Amino acid sequence: MSDAVSSAPADLVAAVQAALSVEGPLALADVGFLPRAAQTDLATAVAETIERREALVAEAGTGVGKTYAYLLPVLLSGRRTLVSTATKSLQDQLFFRDLPRLRDLLKLPVTVALLKGRASYLCRHRLVQAREGAVLPDRFAVRALARIESWAQATTSGDISELEGLDERSEVIPLVTSTRDNCLGSECGEYHACHVMKARREAMAADVVVVNHHLFFADLALRDSGVAELLPTVDIAVFDEAHQMVEAGVQFLGQTLGTGQVTDFAQDLLAAGLQQARGQAPWAELSTGCEQAARELRLVVAGAHHEVRGVLRLRWDEVAGGGRAARLAQGLETLAERLRAAGAALELVAGSSPDFAKLQARAQGLLGQVARFGQETPPERVRWVDLTPHQARLIESPLDIRSMMGEQRAQGHRAWVFTSATLGDDADLSWFSEAAGLDDARKLRVGSPFDYPHHARVYVPPRFPQPNEPAHPVMVGRASAHCAHALGGRTFVLTTTLRAMRTVAEALTGELKALGSTLEVLVQGTAAKRSLLQRFQEGGCVLVGSHSFWEGIDVPGQALQCVVIDKLPFPPPNDPLVEARVRQLKSQGRDAFNDYFVAEAAIALKQGAGRLIRTETDHGLLVLCDVRLLQARYGARLLAALPPMAMLSSGEQALSWLRELAAAHTAG
Repeated sequence: MSDAVSSAPADLVAAVQAALSVEGPLALADVGFLPRAAQTDLATAVAETIERREALVAEAGTGVGKTYAYLLPVLLSGRRTLVSTATKSLQDQLFFRDLPRLRDLLKLPVTVALLKGRASYLCRHRLVQAREGAVLPDRFAVRALARIESWAQATTSGDISELEGLDERSEVIPLVTSTRDNCLGSECGEYHACHVMKARREAMAADVVVVNHHLFFADLALRDSGVAELLPTVDIAVFDEAHQMVEAGVQFLGQTLGTGQVTDFAQDLLAAGLQQARGQAPWAELSTGCEQAARELRLVVAGAHHEVRGVLRLRWDEVAGGGRAARLAQGLETLAERLRAAGAALELVAGSSPDFAKLQARAQGLLGQVARFGQETPPERVRWVDLTPHQARLIESPLDIRSMMGEQRAQGHRAWVFTSATLGDDADLSWFSEAAGLDDARKLRVGSPFDYPHHARVYVPPRFPQPNEPAHPVMVGRASAHCAHALGGRTFVLTTTLRAMRTVAEALTGELKALGSTLEVLVQGTAAKRSLLQRFQEGGCVLVGSHSFWEGIDVPGQALQCVVIDKLPFPPPNDPLVEARVRQLKSQGRDAFNDYFVAEAAIALKQGAGRLIRTETDHGLLVLCDVRLLQARYGARLLAALPPMAMLSSGEQALSWLRELAAAHTAG
């Protein structure tokens, strides 16, 4: 950092506490600022962790102000820091809003950089290729490419998210961004003007660098985005929304063979061959051979699963067990033959163009993955297949991130801070700490400052079908309709599965009609998530959603005052990762249901319930349509994991509370 902030205060803790006091810079800048004991406790713990270069795992309830609680000691410490959060949108919030505001309040000349994965940045080389040779599917894609070309002339960052209104699922984006496989690196004619390289240079020069968990783990595994070079240079590593770290790590520290990767390789092979070495090899035949082998492998892997919606996860023994082993082996061998043929042709022309050298390396990399999945699964790892309508991904992954985090903590003497609103339901925060290898870290839990007992109610309908009964989702829909009707909309209905979501939405719509209600029912998947939320906040709506609405959704104030959850969010028992973790726990002599299933459900339930109360003045009702909370031995533990809401005992009490909220809303 610059000289003005290069040395940490003699007592960082005292400096942090002074900054959060009634006479500190935050209070002077904002007349509404009041010191919060929970925020000061968390900030103090972060400051102590920085000074001692130790590890801290901290759970901070909604409303604590955890972002400033960790940014304040980071900035006042004067030490180089990496901050990782869960999503690119949260990255942008930190970079464009929180960090600049706090830096200006503290009057510190700190430089900040934003680093995303290469798929977030325009690739000038591929933009030229797309302009000259891309086959675009429709007029919308043609317009999108034209918009990108126009924007490319003016952008300095190259960050695709600058383009407002461009659908992040657009088929044009992969055509104008690079991947680790197709990037030419220093051989590229646009290398010195490359937006990815510019972002990395800025990150290496900055005092505080903001990344996301996916990028962090993907880069440690592939060394592709600059984080692996950046991490050894920092004194502090902070992980916000840390509850998503383990899932991201497991996903990106694994090995993958995707039929889509093969198809992309085949298409790039054909394009480069015809453009730069026409007639020197049977490029069309080689490309078609690879594509055909990829399609055949997907069919072999899919087996009887002909129709697939979304992502279907298959256990490895479903794909490679018993009589299917020979078919899988043959499918892999056929693919290997086609890749070897393509690699041999590329070797002959590799010296003539960097494109061919890169394609040859891709062929070798794919061959290595084919060989991996033709062998036995290594111990302490798990394999499965993600099947989609268009491709199959063979995945091999570690069960947790303990080993990787242990290696990283052993390299260099730095402070590590992990924080989230949900990290466990016990004092040791063991749900997160065990999986992340942080058993020895300092643990801290600071509760929400919100007045839950007076502002929020929770109701578990005592006479309700069991969650596994066919009538259950129908009853959830009907109960939700009565809640929404009493409140005048402003209700979220969260389901644990997409199948239940559709049944609940149908029953909800029917019951609202029977009640004579004109409320609109919004259902996940019928429009973009952002559009659904925007419409919901306009009022007169009920929103029914599944996993993508359980967390990361912030609807403060009176716009959302009732959250209905259909049933306890236990992990699916037949999921390959779940099965592997259960086997691991049983081998250690532990109770898998209590230590894993209930712990996972507690975290997910806290996340869903967390949508309800977002500010000090919010009021609301949480309805949990699962009688196991009242009947099963683990029910009390799960209820205790929730914020301290007042418990209601009857449906009439619940509806009365909602009518009271509706009256206050109308009066306001």
